[in-house]
Amino acid sequence: MRDYKKYTVWQDGHQLTMMIYKLTAMFPNEELFGVTSQLRRAAASIPTNIAEGSGRESDADFRRFLVIAHGSATEVEYLIFLSVELNYISKVDFEQCNDRVIVLRKQLRKFIDKLK
Repeated sequence: MRDYKKYTVWQDGHQLTMMIYKLTAMFPNEELFGVTSQLRRAAASIPTNIAEGSGRESDADFRRFLVIAHGSATEVEYLIFLSVELNYISKVDFEQCNDRVIVLRKQLRKFIDKLK
């Protein structure tokens, strides 16, 4: 059995999720069921899918969940871009968050390729 908490990619995904929750706490109230909710769900989906996949029996199943996590990371990348365009977050916050997402996507891609 794999321990998902030991994977750097899971740890980084969790930290990104925490960052997203803090950033979105400042979003306008009218976005609560819009961008706020979608961004939080997409971010949380990354470590969630890594955790769920690590509990699967085969590398192929684990890989499938990592691919889903990668898709969620790409979704987060767009949604933080949208957030800065809407002036919900600063350019500095965007750059910090975007840098983390890019690193996370690269980590996931390496992990996915390793399980082929």
